[in-house]
Amino acid sequence: MKPIIFCDFDGTITKTDNIFSLMTEFVPQESEKIAKAMMEQTISFKDGLSAMFHLLSTQQKDEVIQYLMDTAIIRDGFGDFVRYAQDHGIPFYIVSGGVDFFIEPLVEKYGPFSGIYCNTADFSGEQIKLIYSNSCDEECAKYSIQGCGCCKPSVMRKVAKEDHFKIVIGDSLSDFEAAKQADIVLARDHLIQRCEELQVPYKPFITFHDCLKIVQELIETKHTIPAT
Repeated sequence: MKPIIFCDFDGTITKTDNIFSLMTEFVPQESEKIAKAMMEQTISFKDGLSAMFHLLSTQQKDEVIQYLMDTAIIRDGFGDFVRYAQDHGIPFYIVSGGVDFFIEPLVEKYGPFSGIYCNTADFSGEQIKLIYSNSCDEECAKYSIQGCGCCKPSVMRKVAKEDHFKIVIGDSLSDFEAAKQADIVLARDHLIQRCEELQVPYKPFITFHDCLKIVQELIETKHTIPAT
């Protein structure tokens, strides 16, 4: 089978969750209430994310972008991991509930990638508006309410072929539905806890050096073969 990588961004490629960091810096009290409702699942991830960004004025655009460029830290080994995938012809997709205006510039020097699936920011109005172009397909449990925002399992179903060996890399609860579709899950933080609770096999990682070692072992033991 041919390996294909689906990798989360916030808290996975970066060491911290950039949206949480951004909201804590600019609108801590208002965003905390929304984040609590999201965690308690009284509102959907999509609605919560929209409400958070609506707290920010488009006049803050440059300040917001600069803050994230200054504070986001790429996880150790990411560059080596991406180069390994590129050298071996392994498709590498970033699939994130984050937003294009900070994801794309932060990963630009590591590309090209097979694709970046995320949400898009619209700065044309008074408040920052998010556009969700990667919606839930009919197989998603949240299809009727389109609650995912960027629906990772739907992206995987659209991109992956039958002969692909699906590698999912993530850290949070939002990665779990994608993890259930994976042939192997590389997990950290909250995703580990959820995988253990529901008995989904995973391999833990701290840095992308760990991820690289796991993928190299898969290929060297011929569980998968490089894409052509």
